[in-house]
Amino acid sequence: MRNGLRKLVEQLENVKVVKECANGLEVMDFVETNEKVDVVISDLLMPKMNGLELTAALRHAHPETKVIILSMYDDLNQVALAIQVGVSAYLLKSSEMEELEFAIKMVSKNYRYIGIALMEKMIKNQLHATNNQQVVDSNHYTERELEVLTLIAEGMTNLQISNKLFLSKRTVEGHRQNLLQKTGSNNTATLIRYAIINKLIY
Repeated sequence: MRNGLRKLVEQLENVKVVKECANGLEVMDFVETNEKVDVVISDLLMPKMNGLELTAALRHAHPETKVIILSMYDDLNQVALAIQVGVSAYLLKSSEMEELEFAIKMVSKNYRYIGIALMEKMIKNQLHATNNQQVVDSNHYTERELEVLTLIAEGMTNLQISNKLFLSKRTVEGHRQNLLQKTGSNNTATLIRYAIINKLIY
């Protein structure tokens, strides 16, 4: 695949392939002893030094060198980690050559680029999360429920809350149960986490 990719990249205008390496260590050795390298196209999984390790090393020693990850893995958590490490572009191996060419042009101009297939997956995930959020947010929280929620977040027990709000312990337990149901939480910890994320408490 590496040989095939090289032949395809060599056909691109204004692009010169200066080296083909088997792993990240070979890339670092070449960059240290040869002419300036503008862009490195790397796999994610490689022996001796993987794509993320290579990116981190280049960012430290040669920050002007951009890294494009070309991988079969479409795990968005992995993509986010790659961006955090300093990858300039992340594409799937199923991407068209035209998209890789575009990514090379983008990173050479100091832009980041995420492959179309990955962006579609990100958007679908976001829409799904938004739709789920809208269902939960449509529930009505009474003023008393929000008061109880705030006190729960402060670590108060049902008895302490009942004494503070002059309510029976059973009433407080009812408010707590309503809050769990409305937020889709299964325990106090997830209830508080939901409340913080959705700014029901501050």
